[in-house]
Amino acid sequence: MTAVSKGILLRLLGGLLMTGMSACIRIVAQELPLGQIMFWRASVALIPIVIYMALCGDFPRALQTRRPGMHLKRAVFGSFTMVLSFTALAYLPVSSASALGYLSPIITLPVAALVLGEHLSRRLVLACLLGFGGVLAMLSGSFTGPEIDQGTLIGIGAGLGFAVTVSVTRVHIKEMTRTEFPAAIAFYFALFTSLIGALSYFLGWEALDRPLIAALLGAGFLGGMGHICGTEASARAPVSVLAPYDYTGMIWALAIDMLIFQLVPGAWSLIGVFAITSAGLMIALKRPMRTGTIAQR
Repeated sequence: MTAVSKGILLRLLGGLLMTGMSACIRIVAQELPLGQIMFWRASVALIPIVIYMALCGDFPRALQTRRPGMHLKRAVFGSFTMVLSFTALAYLPVSSASALGYLSPIITLPVAALVLGEHLSRRLVLACLLGFGGVLAMLSGSFTGPEIDQGTLIGIGAGLGFAVTVSVTRVHIKEMTRTEFPAAIAFYFALFTSLIGALSYFLGWEALDRPLIAALLGAGFLGGMGHICGTEASARAPVSVLAPYDYTGMIWALAIDMLIFQLVPGAWSLIGVFAITSAGLMIALKRPMRTGTIAQR
């Protein structure tokens, strides 16, 4: 099996694991403060990360780094991305929050044109419009009542922010894998984020019962393993090759909403998912290497 094939399989597995993590976060997000969730998600994730490094024979050698500044930058930006993701999951169904996240390659295109002066072809402009229309279709049910729910607006705003920040994070991780062990990238991110979450203890944490503890442990283990898979995939294959496979996560997100949260997607939601996925694929499958970094999630 080639390195690229392994990267694709790792990305598919990582997408499944991260969608499972999102379901766990969705369960606890309306019960617990954000800092407490971040602490559990990051600290528990250290366990599978360390086990993985040990099985690979890289512990503790992999923790040595020549670029601590890049790890700190990735951790700070990644923590902010995590906050936005968890906020979106607190107010939106898993499928809607996931759909907003998959807008990242679409959102970054006009930003690249404005900031970097990159040319947008008709195909890319059409993809942007198609993706935007897909989001409107998915979220249309939230705006049909007499009043717009404030929580929904918060979730949409956080989801859009997540879509922007995660694309930058992916580019940064790809750059880091040139000199750093993928597992070390995941380790230092989890360590830094757990420290940030621990500081929120002084702001007040909630008491935990068994179902909440189970969901928090699930979020940590699934998130840790998913992070390893995603980082290892980025080390083995170009981001433009991996990007289309990210969209398989929408299938898992819709299934979780139906099976766990009893949320049956309506016709407009399914149309929106199809439009967003099609727009992302239009961008991801057009992969000149010079602009490949904007075609990732």
